[in-house]
Amino acid sequence: MSAFKAYDFRGVYEKDFTLEDIYRIGFFLPKLLNVDKVLVGRDMRVSTPAIFESLSKGINDAGADVYDMGLTTTPMVYYFTAKHQFDASVMITASHNPKAHNGLKVSTTNALPVGYDTGLGELEKMILETPKPTDKKGRIIQHNVKTEYLDFLKQYSFDISNLRIVMDCSNGMASILVKYIFGEAPIYIYDELDGTFPHHEANPLEQENVEDLKKLVLKEKADIGVIYDGDADRVMFVDEKGSFISPDLMIAVLGLYFIKEKNIQGKVIQDIRTSKSVTEYINKLGREVYIWRVGRAYAALKLREIDGAFGGEFAGHYYFRDFYYSDSAMVASQVILHVISEMKKKGITVSQLISEIAVYANSGEINFKVEKKKEAMEAMKTYFMAQETATAFMDFDGYRIEFPEWWFNVRPSNTEPYLRLLMEAQSKELLDKKLEEAKKILAPYL
Repeated sequence: MSAFKAYDFRGVYEKDFTLEDIYRIGFFLPKLLNVDKVLVGRDMRVSTPAIFESLSKGINDAGADVYDMGLTTTPMVYYFTAKHQFDASVMITASHNPKAHNGLKVSTTNALPVGYDTGLGELEKMILETPKPTDKKGRIIQHNVKTEYLDFLKQYSFDISNLRIVMDCSNGMASILVKYIFGEAPIYIYDELDGTFPHHEANPLEQENVEDLKKLVLKEKADIGVIYDGDADRVMFVDEKGSFISPDLMIAVLGLYFIKEKNIQGKVIQDIRTSKSVTEYINKLGREVYIWRVGRAYAALKLREIDGAFGGEFAGHYYFRDFYYSDSAMVASQVILHVISEMKKKGITVSQLISEIAVYANSGEINFKVEKKKEAMEAMKTYFMAQETATAFMDFDGYRIEFPEWWFNVRPSNTEPYLRLLMEAQSKELLDKKLEEAKKILAPYL
């Protein structure tokens, strides 16, 4: 089924999956994870209530109980999966995808992600069987935990009253938390729950969705703009000049708190697309960086495995040891705004701080529509490694190949006929030169 992805179950509702599919997933999930209770949270999408009903009926027909968290952010589900020792949880959401989409994010013990390689693939096979409801029916138990979650987040509350902040909640789940955490001082936009996303889609990586925030930051002469995605597991930022900040650079900003201020030990995780600027900045702060695969299904597992301090991704996910090695946009935004507040006291603006971190010219991630992705990747690898000697070679999530003055990552999309390319170099001239070479190599495969 096309809705089973590498990291979760997601697609267009009533096209890529049906309510019957959801029922079957609910029915077989307790068997897959060997549980008799499942924690369930959900977002505000129009299709979510029907999906919750079908999922819960399946779980109950299998004899297991549903602990209903109601409307939640995805990180809330992760937190309470681990904190309350659930061995199975589901968040009903399509995260940053358009309004017609929906899906399920599944976790197990200690909020460990269940990806295709760690259970979803088996679940896909199981739902082909005919469900045979048990004699014992499970129950739906209300599990309201918002107050407890806000109490947890208080440890990351700082005095940031010197900042002028604009926040865009994307009409998503961040709206249920932000005013409790940041109060009424920030200027909020699109902070009402609305699963139709009337103002813009809830994907801050698409720059058209950040335009309103950029304009308002400039109009209000704000120090910083903050934007969350639909289920509030990702957060991104705009500087005081209205310029979007590449999310991977914020890993370095987090280091100013966790390493420089708190002296927390442990390696820092970054994904294979992350700027070398971040690696070098973290190294200067006295910590090692561990480069790993893209996606929570891999990052959260690896951070736990190495007992890392924290980590982050190019797509705006940030992971924390004290958050059960999972990602939280709210923790990330609290800590980052604290750092920005402290910088302002020293007369340093957001753009000045970022320019200190970002010392390389970066292409950003560029998509090429390619059917023969493997062949195109091999062509790039062969060409560039014949030109000069690589200083580092990584072959997960495609290739990351580093040379003395530049590097590139080329990787296939898991779900679309796209090859994704990111390049970085010591100068804009060198970056442009290498990018042109890459386009010529890829041209025969387009």
